[in-house]
Amino acid sequence: MFLASNCNNPSPGSPPQPGKAWWKEAVVYQIYPRSFQDSNGDGVGDLQGILQRLDYIKSLGVDVVWLNPIYQSPNDDNGYDISDYRAIMPEMGTMEDFDALLAGMHQRGIKLVMDLVVNHCSDEHEWFKQSRSSRDNPYRDYFHWWPAEKGAPPKRWSFFDEEENAWRFDSTTNAYYLHYFSRKQPDLNWENPKVRQEVYDLMKFWLDKGVDGFRMDVIPFISKDTAFPPLPAEYNGNFVAYYAKGPRLHEYLQEMNREVLSRYDVMTVGEGAGVSIEDALLYVDENRGELQTFFQFDIAGWGRRADNFLLPDPHNRRLPDLKAIFTKWDKVFENKGWGTVYLGNHDQSRMVSRYGNDAPPYRETSAKMLHTLLLTQRATPYIYYGDELGMTNIRFTDIADYRDLQTINTYNRLKQEGGNLQEFMEGQAEVSRDNGRTPMQWNAGTNAGFTSVTPWIKVNPNLTIINTEAQEKDPNSVLHYFRRMIQLRKAEPALVYGKYELIDAENPEVYSYTRSLDGKDFLVALSFSTEGGRTIIPDGFKAGEIRINNLEKSPVQGGAIVLEPYQAVVLELHKQ
Repeated sequence: MFLASNCNNPSPGSPPQPGKAWWKEAVVYQIYPRSFQDSNGDGVGDLQGILQRLDYIKSLGVDVVWLNPIYQSPNDDNGYDISDYRAIMPEMGTMEDFDALLAGMHQRGIKLVMDLVVNHCSDEHEWFKQSRSSRDNPYRDYFHWWPAEKGAPPKRWSFFDEEENAWRFDSTTNAYYLHYFSRKQPDLNWENPKVRQEVYDLMKFWLDKGVDGFRMDVIPFISKDTAFPPLPAEYNGNFVAYYAKGPRLHEYLQEMNREVLSRYDVMTVGEGAGVSIEDALLYVDENRGELQTFFQFDIAGWGRRADNFLLPDPHNRRLPDLKAIFTKWDKVFENKGWGTVYLGNHDQSRMVSRYGNDAPPYRETSAKMLHTLLLTQRATPYIYYGDELGMTNIRFTDIADYRDLQTINTYNRLKQEGGNLQEFMEGQAEVSRDNGRTPMQWNAGTNAGFTSVTPWIKVNPNLTIINTEAQEKDPNSVLHYFRRMIQLRKAEPALVYGKYELIDAENPEVYSYTRSLDGKDFLVALSFSTEGGRTIIPDGFKAGEIRINNLEKSPVQGGAIVLEPYQAVVLELHKQ
């Protein structure tokens, strides 16, 4: 165990309280609609299914629901390839179903955030059908085209393409079109003012319906240097960072805010792939009129290989590094802007399997510990469906079980190239996005109560152990702890707006920090180890009331905090 010294230990203080806002205080619950609840027996979750579960969602204590895309789509990438932005995907239901769902949420005091996917659309969208039909079509400049007579276009890397090539040759007009993602997801040309106006109009369509905000998919990628020069040397092959540095990006975000967002009381969060910590405030400084928040990707990189995001790295799992990520991003938003905090989403494997320990002796305790972390940071917390139960990775071993385009296309490319398929499959068992997309486990019955037929993706076999019905009956369950943790956050403004100070930065077993506001101080101590761990109460303070504890045993021993494996405690502090 690690015993911290009393040297160089910060003393909590109370900074000027930043401007309050409902979206700063909100707890957001993300739902992957395909996997939440099937209401019509087709094996796919839908809007009516979510509607049936609104009372459950309300019981969690969350304030906002973020839905992954439900728009009309051929589903090449599970709805992130949109063919009609103003229509609902038939698998999801109808516009009437959507209206009923929105009304049901608002009646329960829950806000709804939609996914805004406007870096690209589907190749089956009418815009692209027109654009590819001829070089002089009015929609030609809605997308990025490179005439074949100019030779092969400069290299651009694709995330999902089997050849990793972001340029796709289209024989109809003897030209290449750009697609940062799947070849069925052509990138929109934001340099065309007509495209931007189309986007602003569709945003208004949903906001006028009463939607409460947008999560903006890969929004830093929308601006491109349309000369498409070779990748500048300073990026050293890092396409993601380059994609996030488009020359007119912030001009477009400010225009979007001016034309649309500033006219509504809504929340915005950008998917911040490629955004450096140095550029963070360019997006969210209130004085710039762009976004309110974004998701940083440093946390998603922890535990993964630096040279291959699709593979885990057991050597990149140091707790001090994880603490440093949270701490440096908190510092960025100390005086301006606002952050987000998450440990799971539809693009990640399950929270407890990745950041905690899903082995039976530790799964529940470590899931509770991670919820304590999420709900005591100075940032808007995002909770992914099923994580409130401590759902785990399914760890597929057969490529036939996978549904994710990224996994399947990468597998096919490696197979063609003679790559290391065993290494890839072992890695995907831990980090594939499909780990986070298995159906919600409602009960121990057939298909976990998600559907009465074969589901679109397999249900985790541990449904008999991990399910909502069982946890509702157990007062010590992860589910009930999650609810209590939300209640604590809402009861104590210091856990939302308070100053954050890290303690024991190099402690390899315990993550501890203080939250302080208006004379009220809290110590959060979290064990990330099967050995437990030890930290201290900061100088000038003594232990007060334990406000939450995921185990029965008190860890307070005089001026020390001695934690059991994966124990989490929020301790009120009193000045000596």
